[in-house]
Amino acid sequence: MRTTMTLPALRKRVAALAITAAAALVLAACGGGGEAGGGGGGSAPADGGEKITLGFSQVGAESGWRTANTKSVQDSAAAAGIELKFSDAQQKQENQIKAIRSFIQQRVNVIAFSPVVESGWDTVLMEAKRANIPVILTDRAVDSPDTSLYKTFLGSDFIEEGKKAGEWLLKNVDASAGPVNIVELQGTTGSAPAIDRQQGFADVIAQNPNYKVIASQTGDFTRSGGKQVMEAFLKANPDIDVLYAHNDDMGLGAIEAIEAAGKVPGQDIKIITVDAVKDGMQALADGKINFIVECNPLLGPQLMELVKKVVAGEEVPARVVTQETTFDTAAAKAALPDRQY
Repeated sequence: MRTTMTLPALRKRVAALAITAAAALVLAACGGGGEAGGGGGGSAPADGGEKITLGFSQVGAESGWRTANTKSVQDSAAAAGIELKFSDAQQKQENQIKAIRSFIQQRVNVIAFSPVVESGWDTVLMEAKRANIPVILTDRAVDSPDTSLYKTFLGSDFIEEGKKAGEWLLKNVDASAGPVNIVELQGTTGSAPAIDRQQGFADVIAQNPNYKVIASQTGDFTRSGGKQVMEAFLKANPDIDVLYAHNDDMGLGAIEAIEAAGKVPGQDIKIITVDAVKDGMQALADGKINFIVECNPLLGPQLMELVKKVVAGEEVPARVVTQETTFDTAAAKAALPDRQY
């Protein structure tokens, strides 16, 4: 016999079914890991392991050192599972500022950059701070008195590099018989390595007034710049005893100018450079350069470790100095077969 449900009973039945369906939806939402939207919005990685996004602004591609540095960052990001947004500033500060602002708009988790010059960063770094995006300096420092604008600085001690160059000069080029005329190829004007490598070198050679820097000019860290400036040095100063170049590439360019002038690099003019990239090391092994102070470009692995720690909210040192050495001709010959950059 079929029974007919009354209207009030029907309404109760529908209401019960609606409650059951709503409860099922709530349970599905709570347990829905892996669905789009799971883990919440925003840029900060969730505990479940959302990929970290790093915005990195590179100075440019002005030297072999810089090329090796870029590759190290790119390869290390891939190995660490970090999404890298890369920007080449082409040695222009305005391009780096534009890139940093773009990273802020994209809500990356961390911003890292190698500053073209030391000054002029406070405004854009304050914008990153207000957006709660931590900043890591790599390779080069900034001169801002507000150290809260960045978490840490990873890179070489450029003053120490200059000192090592000066110490080799004092030990290996005799100034007892009279003045030693030195010309200096500086890095990019206003950049941390140019300022500090000049200072460290000057501090050491000041011990003996017979060591005289008779000309100092920027070659902008490029091989072509080093050649052009060295040509001018040779025309203006016929009696040059030593060349101190702030990087290998400028030193290699200068070698071309020295040879074109009929002089023998490494003999008629002693040459000291900084970096220890493969081309420079080969010139050192060949006796065209006399001494190289290493500046290690392979900062990628250390940078990725710092990025992970910063995102996790861990404390990191305010300064992380890379480990480096020096090379004479014998050491260069021994190191070249296994040189990575």
